[in-house]
Amino acid sequence: MSDTVMISRQGNIATVTLNNPERLNALSRAMWERLGAVMAELSADDSLRCIVIRGAGTKAFAAGADIAEFGRERANVAQAREYGHAIEHTLRAIAHCRHPVVAMIYGACIGGGLEIACLCDLRICGESSRFGVPVKNLGLVMAYAELRGLIELCGKAGALEIALEGRVFGAAEAKAMGLVNRVVPDDRVEEEAHATARRIAEGAPLVARWHKKFINRLMEQRPLSAEEYDESFTCFGTEDYRIGRDAFLAKKKPEFKGK
Repeated sequence: MSDTVMISRQGNIATVTLNNPERLNALSRAMWERLGAVMAELSADDSLRCIVIRGAGTKAFAAGADIAEFGRERANVAQAREYGHAIEHTLRAIAHCRHPVVAMIYGACIGGGLEIACLCDLRICGESSRFGVPVKNLGLVMAYAELRGLIELCGKAGALEIALEGRVFGAAEAKAMGLVNRVVPDDRVEEEAHATARRIAEGAPLVARWHKKFINRLMEQRPLSAEEYDESFTCFGTEDYRIGRDAFLAKKKPEFKGK
């Protein structure tokens, strides 16, 4: 099943493709597990500076979980709990990835697809993209790990609206709710997502990782330790800081080394 989650690379930017276009990139359990392994692998790669996640084709990012396998994989509470652990592991791998992650969203971004997108760092979609989590119609709930990203992006009221109503809604409403960062014409989604990734990759990679780490840490409701506070000044001891400072003064483009 490795071909259902594919990796390609252009320089220091990796693209992860959910590859099940015949079923609108619906996520099987094998795909969930493979995606988690891929994200952990890419997170450990110091040569990377950004990751783009997308669905194959232009009809869907991912149209939710593959319901056809539920009778086999989620037939009872014990099976559902085990399946849920696989989903949680993958969502955690995306959220904890050291590199910035950009979601390139064409078409349907529903259910599990939206859960994945919510845990990316930036989300860029087309004008015809559609969003929602209509699991109320299946008689199942989003587990705690699956709700976290929704709440972080659109707060309690927005998460309740999405979960309770189960509507599928458009890109403009998703933008107003805070679910996506940018809405562009459909024929510019790939261009804008890759341009965003390149802008990120041009910066100092250690700085991008620190910014992601610090912002995620500040979302936690506990005081910073002295060691955590001091880490925010570590950048001044890096080679990249010297490269960036000298390039600025010389009016040149910096070439960061990630050191």
